Amino acid sequence: MLEAAGLGLSAGNRELVRALDLALAPGQFWALLGRNGAGKTSLILALSGLRAPQSGRVTLEGSPLGAYRKSELARRVAVLLQDEDTDFWGSVFDYVMLGRYPSSRRPWGRDEEGAALVRLRLAELDLADRSSQAYRTLSGGERQRARIAQVLVQDADIVLLDEPLQHLDLRHRGQVMRILAGRAGDGKTVLAALHEPGHAARHCGFSLLLYDAGRASLGRSSDMLTLANLEALYQCRLETAAPQGFLPA
Repeated sequence: MLEAAGLGLSAGNRELVRALDLALAPGQFWALLGRNGAGKTSLILALSGLRAPQSGRVTLEGSPLGAYRKSELARRVAVLLQDEDTDFWGSVFDYVMLGRYPSSRRPWGRDEEGAALVRLRLAELDLADRSSQAYRTLSGGERQRARIAQVLVQDADIVLLDEPLQHLDLRHRGQVMRILAGRAGDGKTVLAALHEPGHAARHCGFSLLLYDAGRASLGRSSDMLTLANLEALYQCRLETAAPQGFLPA
């Protein structure tokens, strides 16, 4: 279990998260929702050990993240960040294969098990026919799916994703959400920062809402994703329209 206790995060003189208690358990799929600048990225960085909090602590199975060797933490926690250097020299297959590095017994040798897993994830994300193509030549949406494939190939117990649906078309947004829900169904812990409450309501059993000035609320999505809560969260009037879910009025 990944837990935050009394977690405090700030940016400059702005308080982003105040005294947050959060427990992410195996088999759970969490949506992280909030306006731009609310602190979603900062929280994901703190939960993955890539940013030190101003207060509180984050633990994995009771031990502080700093107590783990980087290689061990990479086997336990996978993270998809918003931004990356797109100037990767190799093929799409080579790029996704990098996700195997933390768990490969021979990082620079032949990894048949890893190669099979890469082929499976590429097919799952409609990228099988792009396997030998240069990664840098992919479209933005194709690169995003390759990045998600790389994270899934890492096969970590906990998967943290910062806006996994960015650049994706309508078909692939639904596809990625179903795949992530499937990972949770297999016993993984998944948390994804999203901008679409409809996807959160459909696929995520739990939601964490980040308001302004450090305030947060969390619980089951059925309780959290109400019209009143979302209008307070995004500070605009909303209307519901099937099948898209909540839309700005």
